Amino acid sequence: MNNMMPQSRLLCAAVTTLLLVFATAAAAQDSKRAITHEDLWLMKRVGAPQPSPDGRWLVVPVTDPAYDQSKVMSDLWLIATDGRTPARRLTSTRRGEAGVVWSDDSKRIAFSTQRDGDDAPQIYLLDLSAGGEAQRLTSMVTGATDPVFAPDGRRLAFQSLVYPGATSREDNERLHKERAERKWNARIYDGFPIRNWDKWRDDRRARLFILALNADGTPQGLAINLFATSSLAAAPGFAGRNTNDGEAFDVVFTPDGQSLVFVATNNQDAAAYEFVRTALYRQDLAGGEPRLLTPGEDSFETPRFSPDGRTLFARREPRTDKVYNSMRLVASPWGTALAFRPVSAALDRSVDSYAIAPDSRRVFFTADDAGNQKLYAVAASGGAVRELFAVGNGSLHDIAIPERAQRLALYGNWESAAVPAEVVAINPAAGSVVPLTQFNRERVAALDLPPVEHFWFESAQGRRVHSLVVRPAGFDPSKKNPLLVLIHGGPHSSWSDQWVLRWNYHLLAAPGYVLLLTNYTGSVGFGEQFAQSIQGDPLKTPGDEINQAADEAIKRFAFIDSSRQCAGGASYGGHLSNWLQGTTTRYRCLLSHAGLVNLEAQWGTSDVTYPREVNNGGPPWEQGAVWREQNPIRLAAKWRTPVLLTVGEQDFRVPLNNTLEYWSALQRMQVPSRLVVFPDENHWILSGENSRLFYNEIDTWLAKWLAPQALPSRAN
Repeated sequence: MNNMMPQSRLLCAAVTTLLLVFATAAAAQDSKRAITHEDLWLMKRVGAPQPSPDGRWLVVPVTDPAYDQSKVMSDLWLIATDGRTPARRLTSTRRGEAGVVWSDDSKRIAFSTQRDGDDAPQIYLLDLSAGGEAQRLTSMVTGATDPVFAPDGRRLAFQSLVYPGATSREDNERLHKERAERKWNARIYDGFPIRNWDKWRDDRRARLFILALNADGTPQGLAINLFATSSLAAAPGFAGRNTNDGEAFDVVFTPDGQSLVFVATNNQDAAAYEFVRTALYRQDLAGGEPRLLTPGEDSFETPRFSPDGRTLFARREPRTDKVYNSMRLVASPWGTALAFRPVSAALDRSVDSYAIAPDSRRVFFTADDAGNQKLYAVAASGGAVRELFAVGNGSLHDIAIPERAQRLALYGNWESAAVPAEVVAINPAAGSVVPLTQFNRERVAALDLPPVEHFWFESAQGRRVHSLVVRPAGFDPSKKNPLLVLIHGGPHSSWSDQWVLRWNYHLLAAPGYVLLLTNYTGSVGFGEQFAQSIQGDPLKTPGDEINQAADEAIKRFAFIDSSRQCAGGASYGGHLSNWLQGTTTRYRCLLSHAGLVNLEAQWGTSDVTYPREVNNGGPPWEQGAVWREQNPIRLAAKWRTPVLLTVGEQDFRVPLNNTLEYWSALQRMQVPSRLVVFPDENHWILSGENSRLFYNEIDTWLAKWLAPQALPSRAN
């Protein structure tokens, strides 16, 4: 690891103080209690801060959850960066706002939302200097999202959907009306892709629009479709970058305001047989074809110009023979021909969020590292990377820097396993970290949320493997506690010291379980090679490491009862849980949410296919070693361990068929099992009441099999 900056020790002390600030309230330590689902679900959810260019203000989305979906509120808050002015709510509507951006003069914000009377999300503008209500700028029948201001504030770029063959607003409205009135209902496809997470793709295409604004911010005519006559955009493989919610073009205006730089792919239609790559393009507002800025196989995303306008930064993922490749930060002088140079190459970690200093000489970025997400700094020209946020607790993400502030100031979200995300200000020069929001302080202060503990061991493969241990509330070291081995998904993610909603560490531990969270081979935050090593070995080595981690935890912590262990996870964690079903009998029970049981069925029915065959060494009909030797369903004759299966019926990433196949084989083998299907959920459990049932089912299942005398029946 690189040498740390001298102020990193100051930041460590600042983070310790930060933890105390978030956790301190009226509740005395001896009156603290275990977390409940109500505590977890009703915590306010604080989004990423968006600083005004002058550095005086932050706009932060805050969701106020409820079990009744109709009562959920999500609004924008205005936070003063001086830390003294009280925060105030900017909006007060049920539907949330998304994609908040500031004008360069720090007077206005634009965002997308769906207000009363809107059939789809539209772009709204709120003038903070004049006050009053937000004014709607668009009325697109297919909606409008992702606004971006031009440098002069007189134009706004945004994204909308267009029907096939539509070249004008009138065409789009006519086709929209015809679609609503047609008598038949079918989905028809001629090629890949057809689904994404929980949505079927339709034939509407994402496009970029430009809307001219008057001096007072009102629209100056109708928005213009920049791709209306583009042959590139008309090609079947053209699309924005794929996201969980659809497409994103990652738009930025060029410094002169006369062009856009955006991210797009031209080979989305080839997703069945090659990797989809994203490139940077330039589109002149005066018209013409988009120009490719980054030829080659590497993928680019999140472009951003330096404040002085001389340099274009982006994150680049190299294309290799590996499915996983780390995101590197790169930069190029802005001009007619781009020549990107590496910026973050000295650090073997994947860059997440990044921000550029007002002097354009330094870049700050966050990256996962061994169970925390940390803050790093590097010269804009590249070179040595310095670790700034040497935090022993928690994770920092979504950093942002106001470009025209008088002094350097960083803002972001900080969280830990014991504190939900809040907004903080970070001053690297002074070594100070100041909380700017404390929406959940009182609720957190009433809870007994022990900090996570880290440990490492050497695996049978000779790799250093990292794990976290979580003790239950009211922990008594003199007692023996059952062990719950929790397996993360991905696989290219990791367990970190952060607040988790779906598999909240402390809620799962609350009944009296010790949690073990292992970052097995394939996890991120441990170097690119560690993450890549799962390719060609998707289940066996990670499964072995999970079992070895349990052995190590039992050796190290005398309070773990080795006779009472259960394991489980979701998504890739569900895959590994299903692998453990046929390879060990050490666990009294298993949990499997959205887990595959048949590699071949998953290849054919998931919304992502080609990376799976590369990861497994070839297509399934070639029947390479992985397809034959690491397919859980082939081990069904060995299944003995009771298992709780849960799945969302709208999940297209790990479709329902895998869970049903697992269930059928379990019933055939007479293995004690329970199946819970959520008809309205996708890959995640997003409804409050469904989430409460999900946790209740887990609690009941674990209690049944982890009771001192409970042993699973060994049916043949």
